[in-house]
Amino acid sequence: MPFVELPTGVRLHYVEQGKAGRPVVIVLHGMLGTAEMHMQQIIDWLRDDYHVLGPTLRGYGQSEPALRKFPHNFYQQDARDVLAFMDALAVDQAHLIGYSDGGEIALLTGGTAPERFLSIVTIGAVGYYGPEMRPVAQRMYPAHWITQQEREMHGIENPDAFVLPWIRSVVAIIDSGGDLSLSLAQDIAAPLLMLLGEKDTLNPQAYGQRFIDRTPNGRLIMFPCGHGVHNECWDDFKRVVGEFLAVVGESPPGS
Repeated sequence: MPFVELPTGVRLHYVEQGKAGRPVVIVLHGMLGTAEMHMQQIIDWLRDDYHVLGPTLRGYGQSEPALRKFPHNFYQQDARDVLAFMDALAVDQAHLIGYSDGGEIALLTGGTAPERFLSIVTIGAVGYYGPEMRPVAQRMYPAHWITQQEREMHGIENPDAFVLPWIRSVVAIIDSGGDLSLSLAQDIAAPLLMLLGEKDTLNPQAYGQRFIDRTPNGRLIMFPCGHGVHNECWDDFKRVVGEFLAVVGESPPGS
């Protein structure tokens, strides 16, 4: 699988499936994942009809520099990487599907460069870290929850040292008002489909609806599951997203 060097100072490993010349879909994985680990089922589903690209975000998997870092602006950093990734591969416009942190990056990127996206689908992301997120973040230490597979995949020798900067950055985001991309919601020109699980403790329906209410062309759909809608409700996910992509494929963004 290929790598691409970006002017943002990273070398991203990525998955490429489907045929050139077809509409491009970019899929973005979540925290402690890779494109293959979190998004392979979606890639396999879409590759017959789309040109699917799945970058692994900086610091994860085989992407470089090795070992993920979490400065306070790490979401903005990832958004810049996604746009640079598109430029490097000469992708003018794409459909964008993001899961968890990848969903937050998708919302941020879609609001930052709205002209670049044909549609956006997010899974388990709401563009905002409310005060309820503080104890959730703090409970991530100590990092016993990071699996051995994840440690080996991402080169994590000290899980506690790895997760502490993430906690500090999340708390800093909360303390500064919690805005990840909520202030950019009105700038997202592409049709937006936000998918949340009713049992997702990180992303309340009310937060998702507030984001959607600010968008010109957004829709929120709830599923009877937890955070990973595409994993837990796969058949319904395919139906909903398949219908969405079919409709947006017939109309230009903003129509």
